[in-house]
Amino acid sequence: MNAMPDKTLPPAESPAYATMEKALYLLADQHISPASLGELAAACGLSEFHFQKLFSRWVGISPERFYQYLDKEYIKNLLDAGLTPLGACYQTGLSGPGRLHDLFITTEAVTPAQYHKQGCDLTIEYGIHQSPFGAYLVAVTSQGICHMAFITGSPDAAIDQLQRLWPLSHLRREEGFTLKTHNRLFNGRPDGDRPVSILLKGTNFQIQVWLALLRIPYGQVTSYEQLAHLAGNPDATRACASAIAANQIAWLIPCHRVIRKLGETGQYRWGSTRKRLILGYEAATRSD
Repeated sequence: MNAMPDKTLPPAESPAYATMEKALYLLADQHISPASLGELAAACGLSEFHFQKLFSRWVGISPERFYQYLDKEYIKNLLDAGLTPLGACYQTGLSGPGRLHDLFITTEAVTPAQYHKQGCDLTIEYGIHQSPFGAYLVAVTSQGICHMAFITGSPDAAIDQLQRLWPLSHLRREEGFTLKTHNRLFNGRPDGDRPVSILLKGTNFQIQVWLALLRIPYGQVTSYEQLAHLAGNPDATRACASAIAANQIAWLIPCHRVIRKLGETGQYRWGSTRKRLILGYEAATRSD
C-alpha cells in the first residue's frame, strides 16, 4: 500500500474547526456557483488573508483548489478511471493525512448467536468527539469499533440509535477511553503497528458489501453497479444500495465513495454536503 503524505491535521477540537466547518459547508453548498474568497472570509468573520491561511492549514490547499475537487466533472472523470485495474481495489485498509503510516483495518463479524443476542453481555464504551468532518459518536467493544456515526441532530438521538442497534448491551459513556481511538483516526497518533479493528453486525450479504467498500482506494470512487461486481453479485445493484444505507460505521467503511454513474455524489446517510466535503478532501489530499 502506498503511504499518504505526512500532513498532520490540526486538532479537530481547536477553535479553528468551527470556522472551517462553516466555510466548507458554504463552499460545498455553492459549488455550482462558488462563493468568492472574500465572501467566504466575510461569512467566517475573517480577513481574506487569515481565512486563506486557516483554510490551507485545514486541508493543505487553497479554497480555490479545493473547489476543483467538488466539481461534478472532476468526480465523473474520477469514477471513469477509478477502478482500473480492478486489482487496485483490493486494498485492505485506508490511508489519509494526519496519520504517520497507513491505517489498516481488520474486520470481524458477530456470530449468528451473537447477532440474535443483540449485544447481551456486551459492554460498549462510547464517546463523542470532533472530527475534521464534524462531531461524531464512536462506540468500541473489546473486539473493535462497532459503531461510528456523524451527529446530524442532537447527541441524544445518536446515543439512542446506538442503543437500538445493540439493545441488550451495557453502554457506558467514556470519552477518556474512546479518545485513544479518536486520536488514532484523526490526530495522527498511530498505535504502533496494530490495525484498527471493526466489529460488523449484519446479514451475510450486507457484510460482503461492506467488505467490498473497504477495497475502494482512498481518494477514489465507484458506482453502485461496480460495487455490486466487487461484492460478487453483479445483479444486486439495488440490494447493494440497501446495504450501503445500513452501514453503521461511517467513514471507516467508506460508503461515501459510492456515487451515481453520471458523476453526481447522491445522498448520504449523514448529509449530502458532508459527503461532498469528504470526497473533495480525500481527492485533494490524494492528489497532493
